[in-house]
Amino acid sequence: MKKSITQEFDYGCGIACFAFVTGMTYKKAEDFLGLKQAKSSRFWCKDLAYELNRYGMKYIYKYVKPKIRKRIYQENTIVLVARSKKYPVGHYLVRHDGRWMDPWVNLPKDNNIKNAKSGFRKRLPSRPMYVFLPQNPE
Repeated sequence: MKKSITQEFDYGCGIACFAFVTGMTYKKAEDFLGLKQAKSSRFWCKDLAYELNRYGMKYIYKYVKPKIRKRIYQENTIVLVARSKKYPVGHYLVRHDGRWMDPWVNLPKDNNIKNAKSGFRKRLPSRPMYVFLPQNPE
């Protein structure tokens, strides 16, 4: 099992998930994505998909409807969970070895980014809203 990656900014879960699926460190992913993204309060789905593909990964993203719900459990799938009281802007996680890599697993119990810890969880912490599906090379 790969080691989880902890986000380093309040809104850095997308960067941590990008780093996890590409095999980079958080810092290298931050450098690849650029300072503008690192300091942003959002990582828009279209931008994350673009960056994954720019890196050479083949991903498509879709709104999670019942028809594709079962596909979120594919290895290296990235999920953006819906906004909620606990996750006011949503939260990105990655599927790995039958679990979810969460870049800030102790959120919302501790919402201080300095205390952020990453880890793996069995279930998503909220309803999946968007899914980023890795495409097999043809």
